[in-house]
Amino acid sequence: MKALTVKPHVKGSIQMREVPEPVRQDHEVKVRVIRTGLCGTDADIYEGNYGESPPGDEFLILGHENFGVVEEVGQNSTGLKPGDFVVSTVRRPCGKCLNCQHGEMDFCSSGEYTERGIKGRHGFMAEHYVESPQYLIKVPPELQDIAVLLEPTSIVEKGIDHIYLIQKRITWQPRIALVAGAGPVGLLAAALLVARGLQTFVASLESPDDARALAAQSLGAQYLCLKDILLADVPKKTGAPDLVIEATGKSPVVFAVMQMLAPNGVLCLLSVTGGSAVRPEPTDIINQDLVLRNNVVFGSVNAHPRHFQKGVEDFQTIEKARPGALQKLLTTRLPWEDYCQWFGQKRSGIKTTLEMGDGA
Repeated sequence: MKALTVKPHVKGSIQMREVPEPVRQDHEVKVRVIRTGLCGTDADIYEGNYGESPPGDEFLILGHENFGVVEEVGQNSTGLKPGDFVVSTVRRPCGKCLNCQHGEMDFCSSGEYTERGIKGRHGFMAEHYVESPQYLIKVPPELQDIAVLLEPTSIVEKGIDHIYLIQKRITWQPRIALVAGAGPVGLLAAALLVARGLQTFVASLESPDDARALAAQSLGAQYLCLKDILLADVPKKTGAPDLVIEATGKSPVVFAVMQMLAPNGVLCLLSVTGGSAVRPEPTDIINQDLVLRNNVVFGSVNAHPRHFQKGVEDFQTIEKARPGALQKLLTTRLPWEDYCQWFGQKRSGIKTTLEMGDGA
């Protein structure tokens, strides 16, 4: 079968090649891939920054954002049947640490987890893959056009889930939410926060007529252009936010939004900052504010299968309230043979997908 592969840590090594068809075990399901999403992780692996092949292979099949249809089920596999639409989760447990032994692979403490299309396990940019049903999320047919967004959505779902878990420490009724950054993760965060009834603001550098700004508004959020207003002045327009989700990948933004939280507020960091910049920050003031306001700052990465399932539920809610709004995040659909138009190129739009087949 065809697959898009790289040699990890070799910049620009991506190619479409013939690889062996995966062999399904009796407890597994065989899935035909319909589309995959492209994100910064794929770009970083292409650039040779990281990525790890499965043991015994010299290449890694790319792709972790995925959507497909079940083709075969094993005699010992349950819960799915041919024709069902599915999304696969990404991380697999190490089997050694306490968290993985309790099904919390997103909190693996050994660092020996594997991730499809990223670390030690082939991904989804191939015609087929096989998987255990426990890692597959069934998708209703009415969500098939946007289901490829479920993997990045799961990251946000986990962050929001844990915000509310943390806030069980007190009586808490959040009203105002701020999302820093209008990339796919930021816009998905805005959609989920609006769906939870919060007055939601998205602050980013794009001009008000940019597709990202317009998408934020179509999802029910208010957009603030940071070319027109200083980030530090945002609370003057919005009020002090009860919760902030940071999705810019820029560490100065992290420290800026720490200083605007309302008392008892929470900041969730979802972006990974690259580089090794050293900057002066008002550390005494930040420390004082965090203590005296009872604020919490935490980071979150990856997701549990329940967060994928919550994404399905929230997509249904959002589609009912704002039909077609999530579809606006999928701005470029490329036939997967045209992958070179994205990898190594200057990119525009919000989210690009590789179209690998239809759902029939």
